Amino acid sequence: MPSQAMPTAAMLVIGDEILSGRTRDANMHHLAKALTDHGIRLEEVRVVADVHDRIVAAIRTLSSTYDHLFTSGGIGPTHDDITADAVAEAMGARLDIRDDARAILQAHYDRSGQALNAARLRMARVPDGATLIDNPVSAAPGFTLGNVHVMAGVPSIFEAMLAGVLPTLTGGPPMLSQSLRVQRGEGDIAAVLGDLAVAHPEVSIGSYPFQRDGAHGSNVVVRSQDGTAVERVMAELVRLFPEAG
Repeated sequence: MPSQAMPTAAMLVIGDEILSGRTRDANMHHLAKALTDHGIRLEEVRVVADVHDRIVAAIRTLSSTYDHLFTSGGIGPTHDDITADAVAEAMGARLDIRDDARAILQAHYDRSGQALNAARLRMARVPDGATLIDNPVSAAPGFTLGNVHVMAGVPSIFEAMLAGVLPTLTGGPPMLSQSLRVQRGEGDIAAVLGDLAVAHPEVSIGSYPFQRDGAHGSNVVVRSQDGTAVERVMAELVRLFPEAG
């Protein structure tokens, strides 16, 4: 069965706190796994500082290159939360407080007995034409504009938003994979894997080295949307490396 083209995606991680090392990004790993399971290939990830022009440039480049762009970070209530502004400029949309987003925030803060002040109201600023992304954790919505999906940087909120977005996106057949642990270093198996990759262009073959008890080895991973092709190449690997396990 020939592989079908998978939709592609990129991720833009926004925030000085990531680049300074104060915060460790966990969203990329979660997004990569979720997209793979949904049949969308994550092909590029960028991290950009809280600089408006750089965010705009990255959004324009990535959204025009890939089928989907997912952003994380920069949609909170503070002055340096400028993602919504940058997305609106990059996509040529007007940005203002949206009544539906304001209503969501008003209901949330009424329930918690807090005021919807000017800072919190910033989170109701949504570009014209965007669709809101539900936030069941802290109410403040993300949004989708064109092929750009704008989500929070807090991992629990990012994951909840992504769970709401993914069912609305069309994916291809999921990528299947199997691995084989070979007790040989990469230099010893590189030529064999290269020949195998040429003979089976329908699969992706990767090798990942490890060292254990002073011995070098490689985990060989075979990926394809075609499960039969994966099985075929794995059988060939077992034949070539009978000591593997």
